[in-house]
Amino acid sequence: MSLLRAVAGEIFSAYRQGILSIQSRPLCVTSYRAASKKTSPEPAASKEEEQPDQAEQQSGKEAQIDPKDRSRVIPVETSIRYLLSEAYQQTYQGEPVWKNYRRNHKGIYPPRKTRKTCIRRGKISTGNPCPICRDEYLVLDHRNLNLIKQFISGQTGKALSYQITGLCQKRHLELLVAVERALDHGMITFDVPFRQYDYSEYYSTLQK
Repeated sequence: MSLLRAVAGEIFSAYRQGILSIQSRPLCVTSYRAASKKTSPEPAASKEEEQPDQAEQQSGKEAQIDPKDRSRVIPVETSIRYLLSEAYQQTYQGEPVWKNYRRNHKGIYPPRKTRKTCIRRGKISTGNPCPICRDEYLVLDHRNLNLIKQFISGQTGKALSYQITGLCQKRHLELLVAVERALDHGMITFDVPFRQYDYSEYYSTLQK
């Protein structure tokens, strides 16, 4: 035992002085790393080959547009062309965009007001958005007359109530602004009821 202790003490002292170095890693690991260093250009080439695949995947993700995404800004000109297209005619069959819309609400009787908005943080936050929010190509603007006229009453010449159209409060406010601007620019005309007055009641000279 004393001999073993003496040998162990000499080995430990040599290790402390730096004369002897102990490799704790196994040979298989060091040889694997050496082989990987020699073949390092091949993984680099594979990475270069994988980069086009990643680019194609990203382009594919961009191509798949989220149907609830409303962060894109649709120009008014695009909306005007959309209302004249065959896709619009096939979707709405010549009816107003709010005609076949039905509100979903709790209970038997609907609330007096519609929801404040259907879009939150650039996405539709409800399962039943209003007629304007559900179709991103419907833009309320005073130049988009084909869309605005669908929300104007033929008897009064004023915008229909949100209780009839089902628009959310935000879109209904945009509709009122668009109608007023169209009236100011003279793009919308409406008939004023003719009233016949008896001016003899107002002027004494015309009295018989």
